[in-house]
Amino acid sequence: MREQYRRKDPSTTPTPSTAQPGIHPPDPVPADLRALFGTDIRALVSAFVDTHQHSTDPELACALVATAGQLALAIRDSGGLGVDYKTSVSDVVTEADRAAEEFVAEALSALRPDDGLLGEEGAARESGSGRTWVIDPVDGTYNFTAGSDYFCSAIALVDGPPAAPTRVHFGAVHRPSHNTTHLGGPDLPTTVNGRAVDRLAEAPGAEISLATYIHPTFLADDAVRGAWLAVSTRFATLRMLGAGSIDLSGVAEGRFGAWTQHSVADWDWLPGRALVEGAGGVCRKVQAGGRTWCVAGNRLVVEEIISVWS
Repeated sequence: MREQYRRKDPSTTPTPSTAQPGIHPPDPVPADLRALFGTDIRALVSAFVDTHQHSTDPELACALVATAGQLALAIRDSGGLGVDYKTSVSDVVTEADRAAEEFVAEALSALRPDDGLLGEEGAARESGSGRTWVIDPVDGTYNFTAGSDYFCSAIALVDGPPAAPTRVHFGAVHRPSHNTTHLGGPDLPTTVNGRAVDRLAEAPGAEISLATYIHPTFLADDAVRGAWLAVSTRFATLRMLGAGSIDLSGVAEGRFGAWTQHSVADWDWLPGRALVEGAGGVCRKVQAGGRTWCVAGNRLVVEEIISVWS
């Protein structure tokens, strides 16, 4: 199995997300903004807006996810999560999710008033510009509530309806526990904290890992289980960690070889899709087992997955 999916020599310097012991990237949130985390969200939004009046869209996206993610982490650390359940015990929402999305939505309403909004926790606004910001304030909320560091804040900017965008401009994903921010898109080479990732090298499933997720209830569905097994058993190993945007950033960065999941929400798909495409990868939606599956990876392995389901 290939431990590195781009480099021929795995002894080369680690990619940016491979943190060395005792070495941590600087805090991505300015001290004056961080000081407002315990206050009313409106004060934080006001200060953020003043700071980013002239930011480009990619700059704004990185600042939004960094601030939202660090805000969520601060709320968790304060003990004020307030967990509620949506559809099941594993489908949860917290006060941190709501506060982070409120921050992002209010900041965008002030800085990009003509653009549309679509957020996991209910933020929604019709677009007057043809552009829409797709927001996941905390991706991996179940992990987040359990105290895991495998969660992130994510955003994407698209043209057209998010379910079928005519263009994906870019995505940004911030992982608070690591202070890492991924940024990239089809026309914006993917970076981690400003450092470019290598372009994805082609490799078949048998030589790489598959990051994936399937809810236990779907393992009882013969059609869905069969589709998932037909693909997952072709890979050298599996990773199931529960935060799609981090998984997809890992594909873009070469930590995982490919990714697939069915019935993926726009906010769980678009930010990471943009990162994979910004690293030269391929992203597709495919019908199999009566469900729509999102697939991402290098061109060769995506074609392999599609051929299995054809």
